[in-house]
Amino acid sequence: MDICMIGAGYVGLVSGACFSEFGWQVTCIDTDAAKVESLRAGEVPIYEPGLDEVLARNIAAGRLSFDTDLATTVPSADIVFLAVGTPMRRGDGYADLSYVYQAVEELAPHLSGFTVITTKSTVPVGTSREIERRVRKVNPDADVAVCSNPEFLREGSAIQDFTHPDRVLIGSDDDRAEVVMRRLYQPLALRNAPLMIVSRESAELAKYAANAFLAMKISFINEMADVCEAVGANVQEVADAVGRDGRIGDKFLHPGPGYGGSCFPKDVSAIIRTAREARTPLTLIEQVQRVNDERKIAMVPRIEAAIGGSLVDKTVAVMGVTFKPNTDDMRDAPSLTVVPMLIERGATVRVFDPQGKAHGEALLPGAIWADGALEAAQDADATVILTEWNEFRALDLRALKSAMSGDVLVDLRNVFRPEEAEAAGFRYESIGRPAGNS
Repeated sequence: MDICMIGAGYVGLVSGACFSEFGWQVTCIDTDAAKVESLRAGEVPIYEPGLDEVLARNIAAGRLSFDTDLATTVPSADIVFLAVGTPMRRGDGYADLSYVYQAVEELAPHLSGFTVITTKSTVPVGTSREIERRVRKVNPDADVAVCSNPEFLREGSAIQDFTHPDRVLIGSDDDRAEVVMRRLYQPLALRNAPLMIVSRESAELAKYAANAFLAMKISFINEMADVCEAVGANVQEVADAVGRDGRIGDKFLHPGPGYGGSCFPKDVSAIIRTAREARTPLTLIEQVQRVNDERKIAMVPRIEAAIGGSLVDKTVAVMGVTFKPNTDDMRDAPSLTVVPMLIERGATVRVFDPQGKAHGEALLPGAIWADGALEAAQDADATVILTEWNEFRALDLRALKSAMSGDVLVDLRNVFRPEEAEAAGFRYESIGRPAGNS
C-alpha cells in the first residue's frame, strides 16, 4: 500500500513513520525544503522519544521517504493523508483550515485511480464534506472518497500510542474507502486494537469531544486542589479515591498550573465555537477554558506569597518550561504566562528545561537560561517546579538547598513528598496538600 502524508510536522511525521513501520510505503510531503533535506539526512526536527530510531530504520529500509512535490507522489497513492496544521484562528478561536484547503487544491489535479483522502489533522465537523466538494470542483472526474481518521497521540509517548491505541477511529460513508482503511490498520489487528467505523461527522466531533473532556478533568482536579487546601484535605488522596472508580478512571487527575500544548487549548476553543454556531452552547466547556486561563495566572501570586509577599529583587529558579515532560513543545505552556509575570513583578528568573531552550529562548525574553537544575538554582531565593521532568524527581534536595541562598521550594506538580522537602531545609509549598503530608 502506498501512502502520501501531506505535512511532516508532529502528527504527519509520527504517523508516517509508524505506517512505514507497519510495512507500508510512505512518502511525507512538506513545503519546507530545508526540513525535507534534514529529514532525508535522518535529522529529526522535533523531540519525541523513540522517533529517531523509527525514522532511521525505515529510511534505511526504503519504506519512508520525504519530498516537496505532490505531483510525483499523489498519482500512485492509495491513501493521501492531510496532516497539516489547523491552528487557532485569531479573533474567533475557530480552527484555521487554510492549510488544509490549500493542500486539497494542490493535490486534486494529480489524483489518479481510486484514492482515499483522509484527514489526520484535527478538523471541525463538516470538513470532510467540504474537502470532497473542493476536490470535485477542481477535478470533477476524480474517483475519490474522503474519510476522517483523527489521531489520539500524546506528545512524549506518541509511538506507543500509535502502535498500541485504545481505538482506531475512522469516519467513512464509502464502502470502498472502508476496505482500504481496514487494510491500512490490519497490522494492529494482531494487538486486538478496536477499529471503529462511524460517520464522518461523528469522527470529527469525537476528537474534539475527547480533548474537551480531558481538559475538563484537569480543570476539575485543579479546582478540587484549591478546596483541599482550604479544608485540610490532600488532593492526591482524593484523586486516588475518585480515580479508582471505574466510571471515572485515574488519568488526568493530577493537579498543576493548568493545561497547555498543541491540542487542548485550540481544540477546546474550536468545539466551543462549533457549538455556538450550532446554537447549542457548551457552557460547561466554556467554563473549563476560563478556569484554565485563570489557573495559570493564579500561580504567580502563589509563588509571590511563598517568597514573602514581594518578588522585587528576588531570584527565582524555574524548573521546566515545556507544557509537559518528554517534549520540546512550548505551545500554550503555563511557563508562557508564569515566567513573564514573575519578571514583570521584579524577579530575576533563571530557567532550566531538558528540551525547552531551542523553542523557549525566543518566547521567554528576559529569562536567563541555565544548563542544569543546580546551575539554575544557584543563589536563588526560590525554586519553582513548573514541568514534571523525571530528572527533577531525582534531584538531591539537600544539594538543591545548598545551591540556593533562600529556602523556598514551590512545587506546582507535586513532584516531591512534603516531609522530604522539609527535612532538606525547605519551606515547601505544593498543590492541594497540607504541609508534612505525603
